Amino acid sequence: MTGLVAGIFRHPVKGFTPEPLTAVELAPGRGFPADRIYAVENGPSGFDPAAPAFVAKQKFTVLAALPKVAAVKTRYHDASGDLEASAPGTRNFFGKLTDEAGRAAFAAWLADILGEEATGPLKVVASTERWRFTDHPLGQVSIINLASVADLSVRMGVELDPLRFRGNLYVEGWPAWAEHDWTGRRLMLGWAEAEVFKPIVRCAATEVNPATAERDADIPKALFDAFGHMNCGIYVRMTQTGRISLGDACTVPQAETAAAP
Repeated sequence: MTGLVAGIFRHPVKGFTPEPLTAVELAPGRGFPADRIYAVENGPSGFDPAAPAFVAKQKFTVLAALPKVAAVKTRYHDASGDLEASAPGTRNFFGKLTDEAGRAAFAAWLADILGEEATGPLKVVASTERWRFTDHPLGQVSIINLASVADLSVRMGVELDPLRFRGNLYVEGWPAWAEHDWTGRRLMLGWAEAEVFKPIVRCAATEVNPATAERDADIPKALFDAFGHMNCGIYVRMTQTGRISLGDACTVPQAETAAAP
């Protein structure tokens, strides 16, 4: 069975608003374009842009620790480096994240919104050309199987917004949970090729409703109760450069066959 790309999303600022795309070019050794290229430190994280290394998400303003982040709506403009942001009950923000003064202004604006919930001080940090602030150091691109989310919704008796899972690619047409057993296997994604790296272990971030900024569904517990694990979605690493567009085919990898004696 072949699936289809039903959604393509980037998250320019880690933890903040997913932005829909119609197509994306992916390549080996490079991060998802304009995805998690900025992050907001919630107190010093130790990140050094001159020698970028993985920093745990708990060091940043992410939904797992700060549900109120979901109330902030952002939009990033690639050409100018400007960020638009809004939140209920406060003035809108507009500033240039490519500029140190603009990053400081966004951190100050956000600090007023998060208040005492942020341990702070807040500081916006920027990635390098190939670096991304992903939740896993080798998680280049994340894929969510919409059938798995739908099955989990039925089991929980609620309608889960797939954007809770903050994936880059959303695929429809794959069997529910089939992706859980694909580690090490190859996928064709549109005109690109990828290798499945590992399932994505889910945390408290998925408990937050992206529409209300409230914790209203214990997804990690529901996954563990149903399956004995807390996985939903997969990380893949690109092995061949290619373009992926909405509606493109995503092949289900064939199971490996044992060599003939």
